Amino acid sequence: MNVTLDQIQAPIATEMAEFEQKFRASMQTKVLLLDKIMGYIVKRKGKQIRPMFVFFTAKISGGDPLPEATYRGAALIELLHTATLVHDDVVDESNYRRGFFSINALWKNKIAVLVGDYLLSKGLLLSLENDDYALLKLVSNAVRELSEGELLQIEKARRLDITEDVYFDIIRQKTASLIASCCAVGAASAGADAETIERARLFGEKVGMAFQIKDDLFDFGTAEIGKPVGIDIKEKKMTLPLIYSLQQTDWLTKRRVIYNVKNNDGRKDRVQSVIEFVKKTGGLEYAIGVMEKYRNEALNILRTFPASPSRDSLEQLINYTIERSH
Repeated sequence: MNVTLDQIQAPIATEMAEFEQKFRASMQTKVLLLDKIMGYIVKRKGKQIRPMFVFFTAKISGGDPLPEATYRGAALIELLHTATLVHDDVVDESNYRRGFFSINALWKNKIAVLVGDYLLSKGLLLSLENDDYALLKLVSNAVRELSEGELLQIEKARRLDITEDVYFDIIRQKTASLIASCCAVGAASAGADAETIERARLFGEKVGMAFQIKDDLFDFGTAEIGKPVGIDIKEKKMTLPLIYSLQQTDWLTKRRVIYNVKNNDGRKDRVQSVIEFVKKTGGLEYAIGVMEKYRNEALNILRTFPASPSRDSLEQLINYTIERSH
């Protein structure tokens, strides 16, 4: 896979540059401390894959040139998503986010929580001031799903008895709902009909499912780089490769592996023994197969939209997110 993000972005490069300027401007505030923190957040932006999904889906749904509502929809998602990340770092007591210090590490928890609230209200007001009720409804649903997914995972993590069905529910809510809302917002902002919006949403959901399974696979060292191996196991998170492997084994082995997950205390030998167990029992191959199934379902939905450079780029973007090595 030799396509770069810049090449994928080509059909919307000017729109992305314009979005960046608008987004920066929308983050400015008269409160000095807040302005400083907003500047820090804007500087640390990642690959901006979410706005790309919004813009590409708007284009393939008939929004060419892109209406102003598409820019607002992308900003709404970025604001609300950033708010959830800032709050997540407080909840997880995490000092880093993508290699940078988190807001709570630099400015303490109280300020981080207030900043998250500010971003949330900024997103809500952006929609209300422009009567973007349909977009607000789509994104608010995603935020509700994110919270429910997190809480479901916490509830299940205590007992480590997650079935595949529960796992799919968790990742559908925690990860897939956000990409699904990006695509639904893109289509809705371009004035698409209800059927097209739902098709776009379902497309995004399938991509999100594949994306999360890919993320789970990194935990078992399937890539040379990326996040450190065994993080999910250390955090007692049950992911698809492990859930499948536990279903394939005898009661005694299952008990031993679950004991090692529950009581790993960050010990490398215990984490490593869980990784070896999953590799030996076909957990990785199984998860890769499920990921490919979601990818193919997403591509099949995508191909129901008219052919265009934006549709080609979306196809490349799916492959980029699934074949990435970090």
